[in-house]
Amino acid sequence: MIKHYFKIALRNLGRQKVLSLINIIGLSLGLACFSLFLLYAVNEFSFDRFHTNADNIFRLYRWTEPMNGQEAEGDVYMPSPLGPALKRDMPDVVNYVRFRDAWQESFIKIDGQVKRKKMSFADPSVLSVFSFPLKYGAKNALQDPRSVIITQQAAKDLFGTDNVVGRTMQVKTEEDFVPFTITAVTENIPANSSIRFELLGNFNYFETTSSGTRGVNNWNRSSYITYVQLNPGSGLPGDVSRLASFRKKYYPTEEADLKQSGFKWTGSAPPVRFGLQPLRAGHTDTKIYGGIVDNVNPQTIWILLSIAAGVLLIACINFTTLAIGRSARRAKEVGVRKVIGGERRQLVTQFLSEAIILTILSAALGLAFAKLLLPFFNGLSGRDLDFSFSQYPEMAWMLAGLILLVGLLAGSYPAFILSSFKPVEVLKSKIRVHGSNLFTKTLVTVQFALSIGLIISTAIILQQTNYMASKNPGFNKENVVVVDASDTKTKEIYPLFKQALLSRGDIAGMSSAELGLGENEGWSRSGFEYKGTHKDVYEYFVDADYIPVMGMQLLAGRNFDPRIADDTVTSVIVNETMVKDFGWTIQNAVGQKLTGYMESKTPVVIGVVKDFNYRPFSEKIMPQMFHQFSDYTPFKFFVRIKPGNPAPALAAMQSTWKGLVADLPFRYSFLDENLDNFYKAERKWSSIIGWAGGVSVFLACLGLFGLASLAVVNRTKEIGIRKVLGATLPVIIQLLAKDFLKLVLIALLIATPFAWYFMNKWLQDFAYRISVSGWIFLLTGIVAVVIALFTVGFHAVRAAMANPVNSLRTE
Repeated sequence: MIKHYFKIALRNLGRQKVLSLINIIGLSLGLACFSLFLLYAVNEFSFDRFHTNADNIFRLYRWTEPMNGQEAEGDVYMPSPLGPALKRDMPDVVNYVRFRDAWQESFIKIDGQVKRKKMSFADPSVLSVFSFPLKYGAKNALQDPRSVIITQQAAKDLFGTDNVVGRTMQVKTEEDFVPFTITAVTENIPANSSIRFELLGNFNYFETTSSGTRGVNNWNRSSYITYVQLNPGSGLPGDVSRLASFRKKYYPTEEADLKQSGFKWTGSAPPVRFGLQPLRAGHTDTKIYGGIVDNVNPQTIWILLSIAAGVLLIACINFTTLAIGRSARRAKEVGVRKVIGGERRQLVTQFLSEAIILTILSAALGLAFAKLLLPFFNGLSGRDLDFSFSQYPEMAWMLAGLILLVGLLAGSYPAFILSSFKPVEVLKSKIRVHGSNLFTKTLVTVQFALSIGLIISTAIILQQTNYMASKNPGFNKENVVVVDASDTKTKEIYPLFKQALLSRGDIAGMSSAELGLGENEGWSRSGFEYKGTHKDVYEYFVDADYIPVMGMQLLAGRNFDPRIADDTVTSVIVNETMVKDFGWTIQNAVGQKLTGYMESKTPVVIGVVKDFNYRPFSEKIMPQMFHQFSDYTPFKFFVRIKPGNPAPALAAMQSTWKGLVADLPFRYSFLDENLDNFYKAERKWSSIIGWAGGVSVFLACLGLFGLASLAVVNRTKEIGIRKVLGATLPVIIQLLAKDFLKLVLIALLIATPFAWYFMNKWLQDFAYRISVSGWIFLLTGIVAVVIALFTVGFHAVRAAMANPVNSLRTE
C-alpha cells in the first residue's frame, strides 16, 4: 500500500512539474532558514557542556546590592589571590583556574619572521579542570613557566603544520621577545565554548611581568576570571553565609567603609558578596557582566527562532495554498476512488503521505542550501558553526521531528478537504475548489503580514544604525589614522615618529594617547570618594596636542601646555557631564580640586571640554577627564591626514615605522571605522532580519502565484464570457488582481502597529535614537503592493490574452 501511495505521489509530482518545483523550492528555503537559526539556538544553549566536569565547575562573580539609588550589578573580574584562598579555606574546592584573557594580539617571532596571535594565560591546572581535547601533548603540559599550549589552527597559521610540540617561539612581552616552548596542541576550540584562546601561557609566568605583578597578593585589583571545580554535590554555591564569611575574612572593613562613605542599602544581606555561577549557565546570564565570550540574552535567541519559525510558517502556508491549487485537478480522481470502494482514511493517508514525501525532498534540498549558506550565516551571527551531529546530537531528532511536523502541518488541510468530496457531486462536476474562501485569504494575509513586519523592522534597524554611525560624536573622526604602538618603547619612538611625519604636506597634525577610541579599544574608569560621595569617572591619558588634533571644543579654561610642569603632575581637563555630576558649573569648574582621586596628589581642573561620545550612542555620556600624568605611556598615535588619497601618507608612516621599529610590523586602523565597529551587533541584526524578510517575501509571492493560478482556473469560463461581451485587458487584470491587493493592504494594516510597537520598544535601549517615521510604513506598503501586483499580473495577463473560444470549451 505504501509503495502504491509512493508511486501515485511521484506521478502527480511529474504531471504538475511547475507547481511541484515551486512547492519544493519554497519549502526547502523555509527549512534551510529554520535549520540555520535552530543550529544557532542549539549552539547558544549548549555552551560548555562538552567539559567532563561541567556540572561541578563554577565561575566566581562579585554581586553588589543596590546602593544609593544605583542598580544591583554582578561582574566576573576577580583579584588574583581569590582562587588560591578558596582552595585553602574551602574543603569543597577541588581545584581552581585563573584566566587572563588576551586584550590584543601579541607579536610572535618564528624563524626570524614576525606574526601576530592572541596569547592568554591560565593556571597549570587548566587541562585537568577543563576538557579541551588534545591533539598532541599531555594534561600536565603547562607546568613549566615558559611552556605554552597552542590550538590546531593557530599552529597551522604560525608553522604550517599542527604537530609542533617541542617547537620554540618568541613572544613579545613588554619590551623584549621571550622564548616559549610548545608543550601541547589542542583541537580547535568548539564554537560553544565560553573559554577561547589561540596561545595559552602559564599564569605563574604572567605574574612575573610588570602588568601581572600589580595583581600578586592584591585583593583590590580585579582583573582576572576565576573558575573553581567543586566536589560533586557540594552545597557551596547556595551557601550564602559561608561565602559572605569568606569575603569578610579578606575584606574585614568593607561594610564599615561603605557606611562611612555614605552608602546605604536595604536588608541584612552583605552589600557585596561572592557568588558561584554554574559553568553552563554563564553564557545566557546577562545579569552578570564580563567574560571571554560576550553573554547572549536568551530573549534574543528566542526572537531569532521566532523569526525563523515565521519564515517556515510562510513556507508551509505557501505549500498549502499550492496544494489547494493542485487539488482542483484531482477532484474526479477522488470521486472515482470513492465509487470503487476507497475509504476516507485511505485518501487522507495517501495525501498526507504525498505531503511528507514532498517535505522530505524539500528537506534534503533545504539542508543542502543550509550547508552552502552556513559560511555566510556564520559571518552574520559572529559564530563558527558546523552541522556536527557529534557536537550537537539533538539536531538529528529535532530535524527529523521538524520534517514530520511540517509535512503534517502543510498537508493536513488539503488532505482532509479532498477526502471529504462526495463522489456523485464530483462526477457531475458540481465540485469547485475555490481560491477565494476565508481560509486561503487568511493564509495569504498572514504571509504578507509577517513579510511586511520583517521588512519594516529591517528598515528601522538600518535607519538607527546609520544614524549612530553618521552622528557627529563631538569631534572630527574623519581622516584620522590610529597607529598601534603597543609592545614598543613608545616614549622614545613617538617624538621621532612625529618629527619625521609632520614635515609632510599631507599630515595635518599628530597626537598620542594611552587608549584608542572605538570597539575593543579599551577604556579606563576610576572610582573614588569625592566629598563623601562615590564617583566613577572615565579617564584618558593624552598629550597636549590631543584636543586640537581631534577637533574637540574647549568651553572654559585652557588646554595642556608643554611649558607648564604641573600639567604632567596634577592638571586635568573634564567634560560637561562631569561638571554637572560633581555639582559645578562651566563658570566655576576651572580650579576645582578632585579630592580623593589620588593619595599622593590632588588633581586640579584646568579646562572644560564640550561633551563627546567616546562610547557607543546606545550609552549616555558619562563623566570623563583627560590628563597627561608622567607615569602613563602613549600606546596609540593619532595621525590626522588631509582629505584625499590616504595611500601616500600611509606609505610614509610605514616607512618611518620600519626605520624606527625594524623587527615589528606596522599596525594601523582608521578612527571612523573603529567607532563604526560599535554597531556590529545592530548591523548583524539588520542583516539577519533583512535576509529573513527577503526570503519571506519571496515565499509569500510563491503562495500568491499559486493562489492566482487557482483563481484563473476557477474563473476561466467567466473570463471568456467577459471577453466575448467586450471586456478589455485592463478590466480583466483588475478583476483578478483587486481581491489579492485587498489582502495585501489588510496585511499592511495588521503588520504596521505590531512592527511600530516592537521597534519602538527596541529603540528604548539607545540613549540617542531616531523617531519612527510614517514614510517607512508607506514605502513598505507601496513595495508590497507592487510586488503582489507583479506576481498576480502574470496570471491575469495570460488569462486576459487567452482565446475566449478555448476558455468557453473548458470543462
